[in-house]
Amino acid sequence: MKNKIKKIIKMKNKTKIICLTAYSKNFAEEIDKFADIILVGDSLGSVLYNFDTTRKVTLENMIMHSRSVKMGVKKSLMIVDMPYQTYSNKNKALKNAKRIIRETKCDAVKLEGGFKVAKVINHLIVNKIPVQGHLGILPQSVKGKFKVKGKKISEKNKLMKEAKLLERLGVFSIILEGIETNTAKIISKSINIPTIGIGSSKFCDGQVLVTDDLLGLNDTNIRFVKKFANLKKEISKGIYKFKKEVKSLKYPSKKFSY
Repeated sequence: MKNKIKKIIKMKNKTKIICLTAYSKNFAEEIDKFADIILVGDSLGSVLYNFDTTRKVTLENMIMHSRSVKMGVKKSLMIVDMPYQTYSNKNKALKNAKRIIRETKCDAVKLEGGFKVAKVINHLIVNKIPVQGHLGILPQSVKGKFKVKGKKISEKNKLMKEAKLLERLGVFSIILEGIETNTAKIISKSINIPTIGIGSSKFCDGQVLVTDDLLGLNDTNIRFVKKFANLKKEISKGIYKFKKEVKSLKYPSKKFSY
């Protein structure tokens, strides 16, 4: 665990960090070949369960999917999101973080927020729980549409202070979500731990996307999402071929029968 985290920290200013989400063993196995970090994100709520908010994701949801993901991870650092209301106070957070790590064998947990969760993060780190921070758009706190952060001077200053605070507390990296380009650039240069961007420009130390988005499995028009494949189309082709061969009695042939 410690060696993996040290490796991520050392990547700052040397090479870009690749982080992707996974919710199951099969996806994790393929992602693990290319990624430095695998994040079991509470985004699974919208991706897998069609929830309209990540607030509906439970601790049990996260643990169940993380246990599956862990079976596919060999080399990547594995981080698990702590879902909404599981870290509302420091004692509750420690209890739940310990449970996540114990039951999933992950390497670290991720919490959303800066000033508001500082005491909680400090308590976790003091108790030897590795933590990744998350600033900018905080999906667990958003009601309605997401708005880019860091455009206003007041927002920029707040984000800067929060990033430096999280670094002092001992987080090993910070997700920057939906932060204006120049602000993300300044934050990344002003701290000694890696920043991993999602919709926060190329100036972060790494990038993360929801894997289902980049593979074209989700119909989304979010500006920062680029589709690197059209897996939905390939799935349809495969299922159509299966249907066609079954209907025509071509499958199963002798080769696929006992």
